[in-house]
Amino acid sequence: MQAVVLDTNALLMPFEIRINLDLALRDLLGEARILVPGPLIGELKHLDHKSAGAALALARKYEIIPTEASGDDSVIELAVRENAYALTNDKELRRRLRKASVPVILLRSGTHLVIEE
Repeated sequence: MQAVVLDTNALLMPFEIRINLDLALRDLLGEARILVPGPLIGELKHLDHKSAGAALALARKYEIIPTEASGDDSVIELAVRENAYALTNDKELRRRLRKASVPVILLRSGTHLVIEE
């Protein structure tokens, strides 16, 4: 089963553009294990965003995995360790993930998820 690591940006997507992450990922990959780096829970708790609370509740529904790193580094660390995809629309993080040979899933046209080529 494929694994997908979510970043903060991905956890906010359902509340910003009304996308169901579970269904969108199932359409793209079939059944997938959805992972959230532990440090992102703290990041969401302190995030000044109207949907931070909802994103935090969503994150807790998935498998939360501790990492040594924090922030974007925790996404990269977990994706490499779990041989997983990473879901993000953050350009700088996508560049760093490609450099680490992590396959990236992103939101295309504000409507659907695609695997970055």
